[in-house]
Amino acid sequence: MQAGFRNSNRIAIVGASSLRGKELKQVLEDRHFPATDIHLYDETVLAGTLTEAAGEPSFIRALEEDSFEGVRFAFFAGTTADAARSWQTAQRAGATVIDLTGALADSGYGASSDAAPIVPWIPSLASVLPPRRVAETGGPPRAVAYSSPGAAVIISCTLAAGLAPFAPQRIVVLLFPPVSEHDQAGIDELESQTASLLTFREIAKPVFDAQVAFNLLAGYGAESKLRLGDIRAAIARDAAGYLAGRAALPAIQLMQAPVFYGYAFVAYAELASPVSHEKFESAFANLGVKMGAPGGGTPTNVSVAGESEIQLARIEPDPNIGNGVWLWGVADNLRLAATNAVRIAEELVAQSRPQ
Repeated sequence: MQAGFRNSNRIAIVGASSLRGKELKQVLEDRHFPATDIHLYDETVLAGTLTEAAGEPSFIRALEEDSFEGVRFAFFAGTTADAARSWQTAQRAGATVIDLTGALADSGYGASSDAAPIVPWIPSLASVLPPRRVAETGGPPRAVAYSSPGAAVIISCTLAAGLAPFAPQRIVVLLFPPVSEHDQAGIDELESQTASLLTFREIAKPVFDAQVAFNLLAGYGAESKLRLGDIRAAIARDAAGYLAGRAALPAIQLMQAPVFYGYAFVAYAELASPVSHEKFESAFANLGVKMGAPGGGTPTNVSVAGESEIQLARIEPDPNIGNGVWLWGVADNLRLAATNAVRIAEELVAQSRPQ
């Protein structure tokens, strides 16, 4: 470990030009994270792109072997392939890895077993952030890698934690992912399809291999590299990994929505006994969820833009099932995921301060 490393909060963002990378940089600035400097990395073809970090002009750099020297936190926000190639290089350099891509939560990428999903703002289920792991060689401790899950996992775990005090017999969550979950390519495809359909032109389908504009999809086309079923399985795996039997696992289903940003969801729960609105609201407010006020507007994809927390409408009873309740909510998918990643780093900084 380099001298003075513990006093340095140098940040590296890999995948800085992705939607997640841009949002992550903005959240670091908005939350006034104590970064000494921020280095931006991406594919070689994007190297030299002028941008800004912490209010100062900055260039996106190509990722090299020594890019992580002196870095305390390495955020991976681009592709799973980038994270899989480089996270161990960052770890060997002494950087704490915080992965937003899902690569470290997927055993297929050979991630270390301690890279479990972390959601710091769920105190009732909070995992103790693992300490810096001692190297097998007996040398100095090496950094632990963390997996910061996406919006769908955070939403699912937050719902499970909020409902846990009421002994739910079952929880069902239907998620409506926006196309921005697939980065700029998803945005471009929905925009292109919308314009083409309005002008009666043939639509392009390179990402979804299906019409996503003005449509709801239970699956993508056969030629799509994406599989909605695979995405659903990954969300269920990560939610189960975080909850680890400490709260009822929700049944999870996805339906692709024709929206650019904002992760909407509807959830149904059957409880052991009736619960008052006040108890519901208290349980979710303790998790940082913003609850709708009586007579207030219902949260929408538009209303949550730029907000860091999950927003819920008032919880409604089911008209046919005595202890059944429905929940509707929305979160800014990019902001929520980026905030979670930054809060992991904030927790680690707080732990390292002298008591």
